[in-house]
Amino acid sequence: MTAQAKLDTTEKRLMDSLERALFHHRVAVLMLFTLVSLLLGYKALSLHADASFTRMIPSNHPYIQNYLRFEDVLRPQSNVLRIIVENPRGDILDPAFLETLREVTDRVFYIPGVDRGKLKSLWTPNAVWSQVTTEGVRSGRVIPDGYDGSAQALAQVRQNLVRANMLGSLVANDLRSTIIRVPLLDSDPQTGQPLDYGALTQALEQQVREHFNAKGVNIRVIGFAQIIGDLLAAAANIALFFAATVVLISALLLLYCRCWRSTAVTVLTCLLTVLCQLGVLSLMGFGLDPYSILVPFLIFAIGISHAVQNINLMVSEAAQGHGPIEASRRTFRALFIPGTTALLADAVGFITLLVIDIGVIKQLAITASIGVFVAIFTKMFLLPILMSYVGVSRRAVVRQQTRARASWPVFRRLAAVVEPRLAIPLVLCSLVLLVFGYQGRQALQIGDLDGGAPEFRPEARYNQDNAYLLNHYTTSTDVYVVMFKTPAEQCSRFAAADLANQLARQLREVEGVESVQSLYDTMRFNIVARNEGNPKWAELSRDAYVMNNARSGVPSEQLDSDCSLVPVNLYLRDHKAQTLNRVSDAVEQFARQHGGGPFEVLQAAGNAGIEAATNSVIRQSEKHMLVLVFVIIALVVLWEFKSLKVTFALMAPLYLSTVLCEAVMATMGLGVKIATLPVIALGVGIGVDYGIYLYSRLETFLRQGLDMRQAYFETLKTTGTSVAFTGITLALGVSTWAFSTLKFQADMGLLLVLLFVWNMIGALVLMPALVALLGARKPA
Repeated sequence: MTAQAKLDTTEKRLMDSLERALFHHRVAVLMLFTLVSLLLGYKALSLHADASFTRMIPSNHPYIQNYLRFEDVLRPQSNVLRIIVENPRGDILDPAFLETLREVTDRVFYIPGVDRGKLKSLWTPNAVWSQVTTEGVRSGRVIPDGYDGSAQALAQVRQNLVRANMLGSLVANDLRSTIIRVPLLDSDPQTGQPLDYGALTQALEQQVREHFNAKGVNIRVIGFAQIIGDLLAAAANIALFFAATVVLISALLLLYCRCWRSTAVTVLTCLLTVLCQLGVLSLMGFGLDPYSILVPFLIFAIGISHAVQNINLMVSEAAQGHGPIEASRRTFRALFIPGTTALLADAVGFITLLVIDIGVIKQLAITASIGVFVAIFTKMFLLPILMSYVGVSRRAVVRQQTRARASWPVFRRLAAVVEPRLAIPLVLCSLVLLVFGYQGRQALQIGDLDGGAPEFRPEARYNQDNAYLLNHYTTSTDVYVVMFKTPAEQCSRFAAADLANQLARQLREVEGVESVQSLYDTMRFNIVARNEGNPKWAELSRDAYVMNNARSGVPSEQLDSDCSLVPVNLYLRDHKAQTLNRVSDAVEQFARQHGGGPFEVLQAAGNAGIEAATNSVIRQSEKHMLVLVFVIIALVVLWEFKSLKVTFALMAPLYLSTVLCEAVMATMGLGVKIATLPVIALGVGIGVDYGIYLYSRLETFLRQGLDMRQAYFETLKTTGTSVAFTGITLALGVSTWAFSTLKFQADMGLLLVLLFVWNMIGALVLMPALVALLGARKPA
């Protein structure tokens, strides 16, 4: 007996054992699934939305490692909210408005998660002015202790704002609004748990925005935490689209199979898969973050994709005269191996996302993989048992018998793609498409390509708030922090200051950098102030005593406690990928030119610096992820079909779809980032299902002695119809996402539509053409 024959015998024995164990104990199987479902459903009720700043950043990247070393100093420029308080009836120098501003500051101060020691507002003690006079340096609080709201006091505040140079930074250029800078802690000081951005932004919404908007001022909030909070708040919108998609797919499924019992059982089984997935996540202590909240729909889509194959074959068996139990057994026997292989391929596609060292993507990979493994049990074991009880309607059987007698002229013509006269031109056209796809994808970039928060539409509240800030303030919200490291107590030495000045001068020349600020700007001002304001002293001194004296009294965020770290803050025009790349490259070039001494130039912190690190990780990991996806899925297919030619024929259409998808992303102006990167891996994992089911059925007919064209025609009549239906149905389902208020959901929906349709066409047209040309299988 050959090795292949032994393998086939082992496979047959395994199938016999599984079939007997499953169908001889149907009641026990149903009771087990019921018990597990109730337990996991109960746990799913405690699942919560979850988002963390540390999971959104690549913690092992060198930039982030540098940031974490000096987090206490750098946090105010990295994880910070800017609350804009606007007076719509005039400027901020109004007694009623300033009193309201004080109340806003007090409310924000007591919200859990706020770094209260570094909170900055016109009312906080760290909002100070200083002035050089003939008598020396004078300084004080912007809103003095004796402020009483009188005209004289307001005139004093106006003068203090000018002295403090706050116009354009903490106060709007038109004096109609002011900013409260709110640095955030990584954990809630009351619970010790990671800071809950949903709870934080909800508290801001209720206690600050809604409360004070009702008092006649306008509140706007900008920052990473607010982006996450708005995404979590949009969960209801996502759930609405999920429900609409379920209803649409259910209606199309009923129209396809003409059996309400099969439709109801299929949809309920798919929903049960999602419910169990959420229960397992809760058991493992995970939550749903904004970027993985769409995964349950993908699991539902995968379930529908496989369940349609089950219904299709079940109806075919019933049309041949088999009863519900026998038809279900034969369906189980025919679909278990290809179905399980396809689901394993899906799981592999998700698991490969773990190579991307960003916590939120890793959690997405785990979430999706759990869903696929749950689907193996619900689709491969539970669904056949349920179908053995409910069976299929007589109407569905009659329709199947009518279809079996039909001539299927469209499928007869489509089956001709396996003949060389059509297969060769088709493959050549695919190669041309591949070339165009390669050309188009050259423009694909990493990171954000739009201003504001690309997760939202331009008209969204957050982007409108961000646009207001950019239009009324000079200082940018996109801050890139370079860390200038010196030996302890050496940061104020002239050698260190001179090198930092060279760095600042060089970075000011980089396109996209609007201004550069650091400790040494403050020290230069202090030196002038301590020398009667004489501009001749507006330079750093070689005298250590002068430099140390100039360092005294500077704000704590400008250096660390032992004078060994100085943050150099770069205020950027935007956080687009090209801008961040230019800045990062310029800093790296400077560090290489001046390396080897006692001073180090380290990257990077600030919201823009962290985004640069994220882009770097995605750039390095994207190719590795795609290679792993294709290699591992190809190995799964090779293990199933034992043929390199078949493996190539199944994988080639998926690769073409991926390249075309990347070309479309480049054309649409979509960068590769956290929100879009997983889509390609998901598309490859789901797309391989079509080819596996089609080829499994084709191989069955070839073994029965049919020639290639007739075998493929019979395949199209059975599995081909369900593949076409699945691709079109899932594409229609996700097309509804185009109406979402979330731009990233709409973008993901469009990309998934393209992948579903292209993968379906590739499996129906290109895959059989390649199989025929390669001679992957000969008739038995």
